[in-house]
Amino acid sequence: MPHLVILYSGQLERETDMSALCNSLASTLLAAHDDAGKPAFPPGGIRVLAYPAAHSAVADGGAASLAAGGSGDYAFVYLNLRMAAGRTPSTHKRVGDALLMATKAHFQPQFASRHIGVTLQIDEGHEVFDAKHSNLHPLFAPPSA
Repeated sequence: MPHLVILYSGQLERETDMSALCNSLASTLLAAHDDAGKPAFPPGGIRVLAYPAAHSAVADGGAASLAAGGSGDYAFVYLNLRMAAGRTPSTHKRVGDALLMATKAHFQPQFASRHIGVTLQIDEGHEVFDAKHSNLHPLFAPPSA
């Protein structure tokens, strides 16, 4: 962990490079540090996944935008970061602020041309079941002395 899952309205698929957003947000997670200045997350545990919503309804479906002379074509981006328990509230805030800043920067062209809502939530907690199997973590382990 952490796993960041992005769900977004389908029309954004044509308007932006979601792979670039995933890479940007993965880099943001890699750069995150805890209160002691140590990396907040193990590099081998970082996952950023993005999925377009095949079906969605946003707000009033665009009626307010149409009434104001707009296109009526609302968009959304929902980001959910799930992490294991143990990080401080200040680390949560730093990570959340950094992810939101990177997301807003990525979607700046869309904010300039359309109505779009971005939501970021961070979940941390006690899992009732948590199984992992990975051969990624050894790639990031410091060399043995």
